Amino acid sequence: MRQLVNMDTIQIEITNACPNRCANCTRFVAHAKQYFMTFEQFKCAVNSMVDYPNMTGIMGGEPLLHPEFEKFCNYALSKIKREQLGLWTCLPFGFERYRAVICETFGNIFLNDHTRGDIYHHPFLVAINEVVHDVSVRNKMIDCCFFQDAWSASINPNGAFFCEIAASLSTLFGGAGWEVMPKWWLEADFSDQINKYCCRCGGALSLNRRSSLEQIDDVSPGNKKILGDSKRFVVHNLKVSDTMQKLASYKDPVYRDEIAARYGMRLSINSKMFNEPHLGLSLFQRIKGN
Repeated sequence: MRQLVNMDTIQIEITNACPNRCANCTRFVAHAKQYFMTFEQFKCAVNSMVDYPNMTGIMGGEPLLHPEFEKFCNYALSKIKREQLGLWTCLPFGFERYRAVICETFGNIFLNDHTRGDIYHHPFLVAINEVVHDVSVRNKMIDCCFFQDAWSASINPNGAFFCEIAASLSTLFGGAGWEVMPKWWLEADFSDQINKYCCRCGGALSLNRRSSLEQIDDVSPGNKKILGDSKRFVVHNLKVSDTMQKLASYKDPVYRDEIAARYGMRLSINSKMFNEPHLGLSLFQRIKGN
């Protein structure tokens, strides 16, 4: 598995509140108890990331829904350089007042408002231990999990986690992560968290994905038994797929420009090849708006 110090981002997840209810939400917002990270928890998280060589992300849920969002931004910027801070957001309607603090704080912004039918979500609640019964095969698949290799480690109120999906699963199944302390991201032994969460996750499986516009969450029978009934749950047939749908159609630059324009912001490509937010509309945005 990928070592955390080699990840391009580690996330601080300040809330799992969200205005959307996407299919197969990676934060399980329709099922997990809602939380808002306290300022003391946030300070501890930021302080632990001061020496991290890559990016520190602020994420949710929808982070702009946190009542102390601006206070959190100010603290993060006091400890970490703007070019090493990222914001993951849908820029929800009604929070346009944050446009200036967003541009001042974050050198990187990742926009996805989940309004397109070609944005697909993976069924993480389909447990691999209910699909792959050979333990040695299952362990090899988990060790090569795409999401741990491509996504981020994470901090939430339950602690620090080697994988953001493991962090999300802790809000459903319980359990604490590592203590959030300086350089926790040098941790190299993930075995405890792997044993606790990966067996209940479908990230290492090739499974059909759902459009985020659907109001459905796929779940394996064993996970459903633990989590209880929900009108959103559809019990999965536990069959793998040869043709998984593409996850990242939302990286279309026009789509992201349109989201940014709602807040009177324009995007540029920075030296890391990520989007950087700026106040004011581009010529393209102004023409399209007319």
